Amino acid sequence: MYAGSSKDTRRPELPRLTRSVKPAEAAPIRIVHLGLGAFHRSHQAWYTQHAGDSSEWGIASFTGRRPDAAAGLSEQDGLYTLVERADGGDSFEVITSIVEAADGGDVGRLAELIAARRTAVVTLTVTEAAYGLGSDGHLDSTAPAIAADLRLLAAGSATGRFPATPLGRLVLALAARRGSGAGPLAVVCCDNLAHNGKVARQAVLGMAEAFDAELAAWIRANISFVSTSVDRITPRTTDADLVAVASACGYRDESPVVTEPFRDWVLSGAFPAGRPRWEDAGATFVDDIEPFENRKLWLLNGAHSLLAYAGQLRGHTTVAQALADPGCREAVEAFWDEAAAHLTGADLRIGDYRAALLARFGNARIAHNLAQIAMDGSTKLRLRAVPVLRAERAAGRTGAAAARMIAAWMDYTRLDFPGAGDKLADPLAADVQAASTLPGTRRIATLLGLLGPGLGEDAAVVSLIESLCGTLTEPAVPA
Repeated sequence: MYAGSSKDTRRPELPRLTRSVKPAEAAPIRIVHLGLGAFHRSHQAWYTQHAGDSSEWGIASFTGRRPDAAAGLSEQDGLYTLVERADGGDSFEVITSIVEAADGGDVGRLAELIAARRTAVVTLTVTEAAYGLGSDGHLDSTAPAIAADLRLLAAGSATGRFPATPLGRLVLALAARRGSGAGPLAVVCCDNLAHNGKVARQAVLGMAEAFDAELAAWIRANISFVSTSVDRITPRTTDADLVAVASACGYRDESPVVTEPFRDWVLSGAFPAGRPRWEDAGATFVDDIEPFENRKLWLLNGAHSLLAYAGQLRGHTTVAQALADPGCREAVEAFWDEAAAHLTGADLRIGDYRAALLARFGNARIAHNLAQIAMDGSTKLRLRAVPVLRAERAAGRTGAAAARMIAAWMDYTRLDFPGAGDKLADPLAADVQAASTLPGTRRIATLLGLLGPGLGEDAAVVSLIESLCGTLTEPAVPA
């Protein structure tokens, strides 16, 4: 439910959305999802509903940190309204593919479902930070949350306590599948990471090896890790959206999702136990996903990060507002020019992709909040800005546009407002804040070291970013 709703917002005279109000047979659970949130419901759940064999593929979705989303969705039998918000108006569709919504803390149920023979696919939207990898690409077993889960895994079920991270829970559930003899399945990473299937494999195997070498060997032999590139802007739902659904649809929905009309899903990898016919809904299956991953990570996600930091520095709150600021728009276009130099392949259609992004970002009816995008900056910039910076410098150019994104992030972390400064939402918040006490050049070098090996030791890069700090902090001049 959404805080701050009034009696009028709830429309108590209307029936609550359920499978009785909107009859829909529940498909058998064959997909288990970790990370129940708005994006999963606008993307993978939508694609599953629109697959040609959707009646054979139900989803059990588990929450991450909090049970709230599962509680609200369970009261609606897993149903919710997807609102596609375009410049010309809204369209409404009831999504029925989620047949069970569960608290992520119910690790017993998670293990039971993943151990079931008919479960064929596990999908993940657990955020970039949840994979627990250090800057060297290996599992950071010293990270407090990972270390705590490893201790719980080693102690076994006798303690009555279970892993708290999605990674630890997945490893425990895969151990249950091995024990049940249910056979192979596919793990499909849907987070914004380059080579995300490889990242998921590295993280899962890293934790499994630290827990049980025989389990790690079984995972290598039986579990495929599918890489994907996912794309659909999905802002947070507001009370006004609940009112819009009630007015348009004639029922109360406490868990609607608002999204843009555009959607894209590119997948690469094996599905040893089968999969839905997602291609019927427009998904693309390719042998080499890296060019598509990089196009999305750099052009869409990179621009989002740049707008998130520069936009807030200049007084904006949404993507559309920031894009309308000439200073932010110029910074984005310059970064795109740098990134495009390292994106090759006719199928990528970079010019068309950039034009489509400008149209999508400029959709003022999608209130995509910059503060939401700005979270977990140290993890995101490692993937969105650093590769372009390194590629540009390797080509003999400065990489100033990518460096400017990093500089804007550094400026942002020093601000004192919700989401930044002393309230920074970042897995390395303590390290970022510790760096803030250092003098200028040392602070920059230290922060660069958090983004990638060797960056903080490159005097030329440190000097470049030092010269760019503060260049996007001027507030926009009102029109």
